[in-house]
Amino acid sequence: MYLFKIRFKSAGSNVIFNPFDQIDYKNIMVGNDVYIGGGATFAASESQIIIKDKVMFGPNVTIMGGDHNYSVIGEYMFDVKHKNPNDDQPVSIMKDVWIGAGATILKGVTIGRGSIVAAGSLVNKNVENYSIVAGVPAKHIRYRFSQDEITKHENIIKSKS
Repeated sequence: MYLFKIRFKSAGSNVIFNPFDQIDYKNIMVGNDVYIGGGATFAASESQIIIKDKVMFGPNVTIMGGDHNYSVIGEYMFDVKHKNPNDDQPVSIMKDVWIGAGATILKGVTIGRGSIVAAGSLVNKNVENYSIVAGVPAKHIRYRFSQDEITKHENIIKSKS
């Protein structure tokens, strides 16, 4: 795993992943204490995937940082090699996030701090901090904590660092 870890654009300590998964290492930045379950597909040919600290991914999670250009008249999509400005967009996953098994996260999405993405969800819009989202497409189910609990949680975490 160490030999593959250095392929990431940057990687913190205690990053656990299967080096033989489909990962575009050169465009991915990973923080500290990150677990990526087996079967991951993290694709970002021209955009970046940013994964902050203390993030857990279940197995078979997909992150797609881009699309194909399908707007060229007179060419098969397969043959189009150039991208439009919005075809690729970064994906950001903030601290203390849990992404459930088989979830898919699409280009341009930010998963907010402390959030949970339910297994099998398709995330095509930003997720608010401390939200629990589920479904296809993913919808807000509820918040993980009340506002008072969020404040308490963040103060405790801050005092530990």
